[in-house]
Amino acid sequence: METYLKLIWAYLKIGLFGFGGGYAMLTLIEREVVGSGWITSQMFTDIVAISQMTPGPIGINSATYIGYVVTGSVLGSIIATLTVVIPPFILTIVAYHYIDNHRQSPFIQGALFGLRPVVVGLIASAALLLMNSENFGTLLSERAITIAICVASFCCVYFTRIHPIFVIILAGITGFLVF
Repeated sequence: METYLKLIWAYLKIGLFGFGGGYAMLTLIEREVVGSGWITSQMFTDIVAISQMTPGPIGINSATYIGYVVTGSVLGSIIATLTVVIPPFILTIVAYHYIDNHRQSPFIQGALFGLRPVVVGLIASAALLLMNSENFGTLLSERAITIAICVASFCCVYFTRIHPIFVIILAGITGFLVF
């Protein structure tokens, strides 16, 4: 029962303070689940990879998986998923009504303007969090190949009209063939 309560508390914090969407939440998720010793850093990066490849938001997918891993039960998955979804759902409804009624307020305009760069910073923090030995390897040859895949993937998505799903599939095939 204590594990379930700790899971609820962790995902309540993530749900309430995970601004900016799934990628922005990754640093907070990592601190809660790896920092508590529930999973290893390697498991976390694997969960992030799996959550990115499965349909749905990364924050919710990772909560479902981590809830199962931590408790060993479907109930843990359900609890983690609901706990990460319900608080922001309620906050979104309340915020929408307030913002909609005060859209022209200088306070609202300023707050939204100030939140935009924070979201970008949180996503950049998640990117740096994932630049570790679990994702890039420990050997020089592994790092060179994984950095090449990373740069090629970025260039394909950023500079061309290649669909990200196609890039993910190609990177997976490349990793399978090379490693």
